Amino acid sequence: MPCTTLLIGKDASYDGSTIVARNEDSGSGSFEPKRFVVVKPEDQPRHYVSVLSHLAIELPDNPQRYTALPNALLDKGIWAEAGVNEKNVSMSATETLTTNERVLGADPFVEYVPAQGKPGEEGYVAEQPGGIGEEDMVTIVLPYISSAREGVKRLGALLEQYGTYEMNGIAFSDVDEIWWLETVGGHRWYARRVPDDAYVTMPNELGVDRFSFEDAYGEQKDFMCCPDLKEFVEENHLDLTLGEGEMNPRDAFGSHSDSDHVYNTPRAWAIQRFLNPRTCRWDGPDADFTPESDDIPWCRVPERKLTIEDVKYALSLHYQGTPFDPYSRRGHRSDHGIYRPIGINRNSQLSVVQLRPYRDEAYRAVQWIAFGSNVFNALVPFYANVTTTPAYLAGTDDRVTTENFYWENRVIAALADAHYHEAMADVERYQEKVGGMGHHMLKETDAAAASAADVHAVLEAANERMAGLLRKETDDLLDKVLFCASMGMKNAFSKDDM
Repeated sequence: MPCTTLLIGKDASYDGSTIVARNEDSGSGSFEPKRFVVVKPEDQPRHYVSVLSHLAIELPDNPQRYTALPNALLDKGIWAEAGVNEKNVSMSATETLTTNERVLGADPFVEYVPAQGKPGEEGYVAEQPGGIGEEDMVTIVLPYISSAREGVKRLGALLEQYGTYEMNGIAFSDVDEIWWLETVGGHRWYARRVPDDAYVTMPNELGVDRFSFEDAYGEQKDFMCCPDLKEFVEENHLDLTLGEGEMNPRDAFGSHSDSDHVYNTPRAWAIQRFLNPRTCRWDGPDADFTPESDDIPWCRVPERKLTIEDVKYALSLHYQGTPFDPYSRRGHRSDHGIYRPIGINRNSQLSVVQLRPYRDEAYRAVQWIAFGSNVFNALVPFYANVTTTPAYLAGTDDRVTTENFYWENRVIAALADAHYHEAMADVERYQEKVGGMGHHMLKETDAAAASAADVHAVLEAANERMAGLLRKETDDLLDKVLFCASMGMKNAFSKDDM
């Protein structure tokens, strides 16, 4: 899936939280409806079968409860995407990555091969299941881990056993650490811990630019990998480092294609340009980095502490303030829209998991959620340690209706996009108001939960109140945007007919 990920270490965030944020975007020419649910232990499969790869996996019998953002339609599988479990461990999966021919030649993907013929017929060949992929990973990992490190190790073991049919980047977080795992070919993997004082930008290309085998095979303070990764690299001549030094995985396992320079690297450039405006020269003929630079760092220390609002703005970017903004009225039209935006029409959902060290474990985890195109939606907080979620977010199906948050956002975005300059004032007021209501809800509920006998009841009631307020404000925005779009219709006429 085309996606964009932003990871923020605890010393880089405004309140000491670890923050894992990721847009899930539908593939080109498609729109995947999403919903927000809680998966209870009794609803977690024990015999799991992947829809896409037909792979069967037996799962442990002790799953935890966890939140998830699955597809509303299950014809392609669950695609749980992002959630938090009972131990306040989060997982976001996955960021689809790029690779190169050398890697695929050394360790090909484990792809599904359909059966040939029918059982009993001459020449019948049984189907060959594929490996695990984005469809599966949250479901088969998140319910069974107690820390971010455990998440890396469990997923790593599954990759070694079953393989994968795609290149993936996966984030794990707990209150202390964030780890980022990238797959290599069919069966290999490595992971790097996000520095506490830094943030990470990940568009759809392999991103880690530094790896220490010494640490990975030793203390594992900042790096982990599959047991044979070093031998795999050496045997297949994948390390492109000149002289002595740590391997650059981006060079060894990734790509620097022409399409990367249009589709992927400009997104890393846009986010770092926003979060570190004075650190580098980002624009002009003497820029340190351009939208097509192959050496934009994987992680960077920000110029100031980063907020939830910074995350939302970064993951909604469409190159504002540059010649590449598709909505711009300035500059040359030939530059407008030449790079793939972060805030794109195909955004399905944005999940921002905030694990707050200053709150009790019972109400530490907050999952901020947005549906639809991020340019036109709002980011809303919900407590994760609950047993149910509001119907306004959980009830998405294939019917287009303003009765749920996903479809209402899709309708608003389609109307507002066509009347961007007229509608954006109302959209921005809505975003600010909903964000303020969300922060206020957290403040009030934290205080109530601190002395509550039944914390779950307090959190679930707060989520329901938040959903009710959200629906009222979203309905109001739809009314305003619809009026704006109606006034701009081509068949309008100025003479009053009354």
